[in-house]
Amino acid sequence: MRVHRRIMACRVEIVLSGERPAGLPDAAAALDEGDRLEEVMTIFREASELSRVNRDAHQAPVQVSGELFAVLSAAAELSEATEGAFDITSAPLSRCWGFLRREGRLPPQEDIDRARDCVGMHLVDLEAGARTVHFRRPGVALNLGAIGKGFALDRLAVFLEARGTRHALLSAGFSSILARGRDPWKVDLRTATTGDRLARLRMADAAVGTSGAGEQFFEAGGVRYGHVIDPRTGWPSSGTLSASVIASNAASADALSTAFFIGGIDLARRYCAQHDDVLAIITPDDGARRPVTVGSHPGVRVDLA
Repeated sequence: MRVHRRIMACRVEIVLSGERPAGLPDAAAALDEGDRLEEVMTIFREASELSRVNRDAHQAPVQVSGELFAVLSAAAELSEATEGAFDITSAPLSRCWGFLRREGRLPPQEDIDRARDCVGMHLVDLEAGARTVHFRRPGVALNLGAIGKGFALDRLAVFLEARGTRHALLSAGFSSILARGRDPWKVDLRTATTGDRLARLRMADAAVGTSGAGEQFFEAGGVRYGHVIDPRTGWPSSGTLSASVIASNAASADALSTAFFIGGIDLARRYCAQHDDVLAIITPDDGARRPVTVGSHPGVRVDLA
């Protein structure tokens, strides 16, 4: 049984087993919760909570909801753990390259340098006691596009579990999928560039996030520039075709897939060596296009295509 709605610019779907049809009203209510979370986290609505932070936080600390503070705190921790490859302050760079409005362009290097001056989690102060956000300089802006969908799926799963639905498969497009319940769900893992099937996953209490530049890109001078920008250089990431990460929660899977798409196999190996519940499937742009598996996750079986 499937319930779906367009939220966060994608199809958000909840799949329930046929054994519990009584859960359908709860699934519909969970999608209402997804609508509410979008109002908190989007940067594309002026009245959203995150838009208010982006407007005012350079002037004085802005108090935020517990939900927004939670996702910002998780993002800060993941940024540090991935050596800055994942960074929610990269919005000025996305704007500089035209990707926020889907109008990709090749900017002058001086524009990139100016945008980079406003990028970095060291420019964001998060005060847990007061639950406030403060930017250390004007021009800083946050974008939760690489973690928000996963965070929302995690919250929807908690919403459903509180109402008795423990076995469910939640997805936000093909890029963010969360499986809940001890009985494994079968999930086809597809590349972010071509949509080809990479693997068949059997997932129990695990999430998978996939990153790539298959949807948003432009070409200039014979070079293809994708929308995933390396915040450390200011330029679109290169060297990786697709990165998928399996973790215990969807927010981490989403964020890490972006980080590993940017940082490549070497970053994935360093991270997975310190985290025994993270598995990455990365396809390098090396001509062979053969996926490389790094790490492991106890709740997932992977059968490569």
